[in-house]
Amino acid sequence: MTEVSYAVADGIATITLDAPDRRNALSVEMSRELIDAARTAEADPEVGAVVVTGGAHFCAGAVREVLADVGRDPVEDTAYRNLETVYAAFTTIGTIDLPTIAAVRGAAVGAGLNLALSTDLRIVSRTARLLPGFAQIGLHPGGGHLSLLHRTAGRETAAAMGLFGEEVRGARAVELGLAWAVHEDEQVEQAARDVAARVAADPELARRLVRSFRRETAPGGLPWEVAVELERSPQMWSLRRKHG
Repeated sequence: MTEVSYAVADGIATITLDAPDRRNALSVEMSRELIDAARTAEADPEVGAVVVTGGAHFCAGAVREVLADVGRDPVEDTAYRNLETVYAAFTTIGTIDLPTIAAVRGAAVGAGLNLALSTDLRIVSRTARLLPGFAQIGLHPGGGHLSLLHRTAGRETAAAMGLFGEEVRGARAVELGLAWAVHEDEQVEQAARDVAARVAADPELARRLVRSFRRETAPGGLPWEVAVELERSPQMWSLRRKHG
């Protein structure tokens, strides 16, 4: 892997986005590597939990080239499949058969916010910035973004962020239910591993537990995969308008 690092210790797989020069914006290659890392963790019976992090900058969204290619021709096969791969980076993280935690420092923007919200739990730094970023660059959200916001923090927060572009920082994320705990920057990854360690100690139980958790806490609105498809058409329209 060149843009994602993967390590396992004490039953915890740590997946780290590693393209600091672009603040971990999701390229097609990085997305594929994220998918591979998630599936590697899932296939390892010794792994009981996953921590996803990006170091100083969690994830600045999708690289602009992917969006621009789709905007020029939304139905061109390669462009369409590349955006699908970016979506799959976070839908895979969100559906693997393991408990997942995002350790968020710096900014989580657009698709990067989707990645953070796709996990079962979030630990953030005091300087973390959670922002949709879609409408602010003239795009409709994608990847089931509005559904992810709603299922995590409720309608009011989903409206403030998804419709009106409000940014949420640090401790405010905990107040709104977007994150479980807030720590100083240098403590975030270790805090996430400390939480993960409790369930990772028994990998077989962890997998059974997370299946029950997701079934029993599934939102009553649209399923996430349906929301991904619902947002696809208007996002394609906005990309075409912007880059056509």
